[in-house]
Amino acid sequence: QVQLVESGGGLVQPGGSLRLSCTASGFTLDDYVVGWFRQAPGKEREGVTCLKDGRTYYADSVKGRFTISSDNAKNTVYLQMNSLSPEDTAIYTCATSSAPYYYCSGFFTGYDIWGQGTQVTVSS
Repeated sequence: QVQLVESGGGLVQPGGSLRLSCTASGFTLDDYVVGWFRQAPGKEREGVTCLKDGRTYYADSVKGRFTISSDNAKNTVYLQMNSLSPEDTAIYTCATSSAPYYYCSGFFTGYDIWGQGTQVTVSS
C-alpha cells in the first residue's frame, strides 16, 4: 500500500525550530518528486518546498529558513524549519506523485499521493 506518514509537528516558540519527517511505504520516494505544503486556518493550501533529483524549490516566504532533504536509506524526506514565526502556523502535509516524470517546480503540479498532515503551531 502506497502511503506517506508525517511526524514532527508540535508547538514551538517564535524563533524556534522544528524538523518534520515524511516517511514513505509501498514505493521508493527517491524516484519521485516530493513536496511539502501547508494550510493555515482560513487560507488556501500553499506549496512550501519540493525536491527531486537533488533539485529544490522554496517559496519566498520560507527561503533561507526552511530546508528540504532526504534520507534514501530511510525512505524519508525531512523539512527543517528554522526561525519560525506565528505566520508559519499551519497544517503541514507532504505529497508525492504517482508519475515519475513530474519535477520539482514552483507550480507544484502532479501531486496525487498525500500524507495526513501534521500541525505546527508557533506561539509564545
